Amino acid sequence: MEHSPPPFFKTGPTPLARLLIFSALSAAVLVADARFDYLSVLRQVAAVIVYPIQRVAAAPASIMRRAAEFFVTHSSLRADNARLAGENLANAASLQQLMALQAENRRLRELLAARERLEVKPVAAEVLYAARDPFSRKIVVDKGSQHDIRAGQPVIDQAGVIGQVTRVYPWLSEITLITDKGQFVPVQNLRNGLRAVLAGTGGDGALDLRFIPLNADYQNGDRLVTSGIDGVYPPGLPVARVSNVERSAAQLFARVTCTPLAGVASYAHVLIVQGSRELPARPADEDRPARSKRAKKG
Repeated sequence: MEHSPPPFFKTGPTPLARLLIFSALSAAVLVADARFDYLSVLRQVAAVIVYPIQRVAAAPASIMRRAAEFFVTHSSLRADNARLAGENLANAASLQQLMALQAENRRLRELLAARERLEVKPVAAEVLYAARDPFSRKIVVDKGSQHDIRAGQPVIDQAGVIGQVTRVYPWLSEITLITDKGQFVPVQNLRNGLRAVLAGTGGDGALDLRFIPLNADYQNGDRLVTSGIDGVYPPGLPVARVSNVERSAAQLFARVTCTPLAGVASYAHVLIVQGSRELPARPADEDRPARSKRAKKG
């Protein structure tokens, strides 16, 4: 008997032939889709057909996730509510004491005929742009001369001073942050009343106190507020906290590094303080004897 091989359509192609056929078909489909975009409509139709199946398959996990988020959110809201209630009671007592102290301060100033402090009138502004120069610390806000903004006005947030208005346009203003190298803020130590000048370093998280004597009483954790000298910044605004104090006999001055309290690079809204403290004119500088002698010799 003759032995003949089985028919082709009965056994089908071999595994190697199937691999080659489907590989060629896949390559042709990839080329057609990548070069001629023939399958975009097919993909959209397939996505529409498969979308309900995907939603049904993901429904159990979505329900479980939403239920867990509900219970977590409910618990978090209850905790936040209890915390805010406690803070409200504590702040109410502090507010009453503050109002009493303000009234007493007002009476004492009237009694001593002292100069009244500046009344802060803030204007809310939104940060639009940051400075293009990577070596400067400046931002641009959406308030300008049309909103009674003037150069020199201080800018604060909910934590403290962040900078000063340095350039004003009709609808925009440029603010130089206190961390800029060219920015200086007169400050006062809350613990002992020492006055100094706080200077920017060019970094968002560091400030330096300039020309501090080696024996000056500065410690880590001291809070610095605006002193109100020169009438630029209202007195008493939080500025920074002392983070490091280095004293070396080889140096003439101590190196005091501070950390800004305000969000100089994090918040999207700021407050521009309007109003200025009017100070008397500076007295004329008296000529020194040496200078007068030089003038006579000339």
